[in-house]
Amino acid sequence: MKATLSTATFLSELQTASRVASSRSAVQALSGVQLEADGDSLELRATDMEVGLRLRIPARDVVPGSVVLPARLLLDIVRSLSSPELSLELRADEQDVEVVSGTAVFDLRTLRSDDFPRLPQPPADGVVSLAADAFIDTVARVARSASRDDTRPVLTGILVSATESSLRMVATDSYRLSVKTTALESPVAAAFEANVPARALQELARIAQQTAAEQITVAKLESQVIFSLGDGRDGTAVLSSRLIDGQFPNFQQLLPETTDHELRVNREELADVVRRISLLAQKNAPLRLGFTPGELKVSAQTPDVGEAHDTLPVPFKGEPFDIGFNPEFLRDGLESVEAPEILIKLTSPLRPGLIESADGSGFVYLVMPIRLGT
Repeated sequence: MKATLSTATFLSELQTASRVASSRSAVQALSGVQLEADGDSLELRATDMEVGLRLRIPARDVVPGSVVLPARLLLDIVRSLSSPELSLELRADEQDVEVVSGTAVFDLRTLRSDDFPRLPQPPADGVVSLAADAFIDTVARVARSASRDDTRPVLTGILVSATESSLRMVATDSYRLSVKTTALESPVAAAFEANVPARALQELARIAQQTAAEQITVAKLESQVIFSLGDGRDGTAVLSSRLIDGQFPNFQQLLPETTDHELRVNREELADVVRRISLLAQKNAPLRLGFTPGELKVSAQTPDVGEAHDTLPVPFKGEPFDIGFNPEFLRDGLESVEAPEILIKLTSPLRPGLIESADGSGFVYLVMPIRLGT
């Protein structure tokens, strides 16, 4: 195996691949990146057995072959290079790869190629093509609500559904719920639904932004999903992910059909107040929202730390009441809305609150309240 590459291009793709490579597996090869040279390109592969990634970059002076090298060490070496180009050459007798860039020479011992798993290939048919910008935006709106608790794996995913005219993603950690429905400019060929790990979708969105991809091709297999970016189904970047087993919660049942109060509020003004007052909501202290006719008072109090409050006008009518929320969850909901104005829908201090985009862009955020003391 031999190839000559742009140092900057290789570094950029190696940084991406290293995020996927496993840092905890007992199988040493999973901490590495597989490099396969063929034709006029070099393909980088990495996996932690949950997410797999293949990235293809241009190369010249190519001698076909493949090798597995330690991902983190290789990344540190390439990051340190100052020459615009580098070459990689496998020396089979020495069982190492020689990295040459300018006057710098590194000889890296290889990892066992037989231990590196084969990554799935996109199928020739049964794929769905989606606009990349719509996909990226939808992931960004809901990802914060996915659980990080591995004891409930089904909640660590994002439920992705595509119909003929819309893309919908849903995420919940049982304390808050995000739903984003995005209209598609071009109809999809076949509907699908899959519970995909949130980490995989966030990585895919990051790669799509880096590559400025216009389309994302999706293929759902029995237990995996494969996303391709670039030209054709086997694009310049291919990310595969296992699907999460288990029944995703019926989110439709969690969304209230009616509420007693509906307030139209400037999103940024409320978000500014919430961020400011949240500074004094420490040690699991709730953020208190006090509604009185025409006004909202946001306050927080942490014993031995201090207290704060601020007010802003809101079109509230009816009997005054206070409701408490986790400050981080409330901030996340407000920051996930793109519209300049939001609708806040409330019923009582013990019922969930709803935040919706006021422009009908299809975002709904439900957040559970915290019982307030007297």
